[in-house]
Amino acid sequence: MSTYYKAINWNEIEDIIDKSTWEKLTEQFWLDTRIPLSNDLDDWRSLTPAEKDLVGKVFGGLTLLDTVQSESGMDQLRKDVRTPHEEAVLNNIQFMESVHAKSYSSIFSTLNTTKEIAEIFEWTNTNVYLQKKAERINEIYKNGTPLEKKIASVFLETFLFYSGFYTPLYYLGNNKLANVAEIIKLIIRDESVHGTYIGYKFQLGFNELPEDEQTKLKDWLYDLLYELYENEALYTEALYDEIGWTEEVKTFLRYNANKALMNLGQDPLFPDTADDVNPIVMNGISTGTSNHDFFSQVGNGYLLGTVEAMTDEDYQF
Repeated sequence: MSTYYKAINWNEIEDIIDKSTWEKLTEQFWLDTRIPLSNDLDDWRSLTPAEKDLVGKVFGGLTLLDTVQSESGMDQLRKDVRTPHEEAVLNNIQFMESVHAKSYSSIFSTLNTTKEIAEIFEWTNTNVYLQKKAERINEIYKNGTPLEKKIASVFLETFLFYSGFYTPLYYLGNNKLANVAEIIKLIIRDESVHGTYIGYKFQLGFNELPEDEQTKLKDWLYDLLYELYENEALYTEALYDEIGWTEEVKTFLRYNANKALMNLGQDPLFPDTADDVNPIVMNGISTGTSNHDFFSQVGNGYLLGTVEAMTDEDYQF
């Protein structure tokens, strides 16, 4: 009888990176419901109205990007997998992107009124710069080549999220909103794995191309990054000009754009390094979790791993 459908066999691994990534992602599993966000209410009340407005908007923007990634991105990437195990990893990534998107709503429900939440989502769904980057990435997901889709995914995961991540990391570095930032650090930990894994899969395909096609794709890649950065700079200005953080955030963006290029096996574009990033934000990244016993309700063996600082090694296999 001919085979209609093949069962996935995890005892025969074609690419060991599939197995190691699956194991890392499952070890990192977490849920927003186990983090005591209400403990941040005193810090929240101490923020100015402009700061509260900023927090709502950056989390609204992050919700939109995670929605794009969970609903469209992984669905498109699954069409071009090299191994059945890669598809399983992408299934895991898709689920966690949905967890990320839901996490922001948990933050909103803790910190904001119903009216404020509605205003945040209205802003998110109509902001021209936010909608433009969502549209640009999603159009590549729908119409791009398999390698172009992977480029778009890595740029989203390792670059475009970071205009939003800056705010909670800044507050964490100043000992504020620790539990909100805990969620962000867990998300960053996930995105670091997602970006390196998809970047690795890109490099496999890229290295198989003839030299002239590699050159053409690299030109496309850098043109896309320039385009995204120009829009991201405008988005950053709209978010941060009022409280004066704009140039610091742009530095952070350029630093992470270089990380995205590293994930894709390409040379950095910007001169910015970790030393140029606001040390308060880098301190926020490097601060460990508060070690809440989030998972005590489901058994002593089910423990949340420690969030560690990102290093260059996180961006390469």
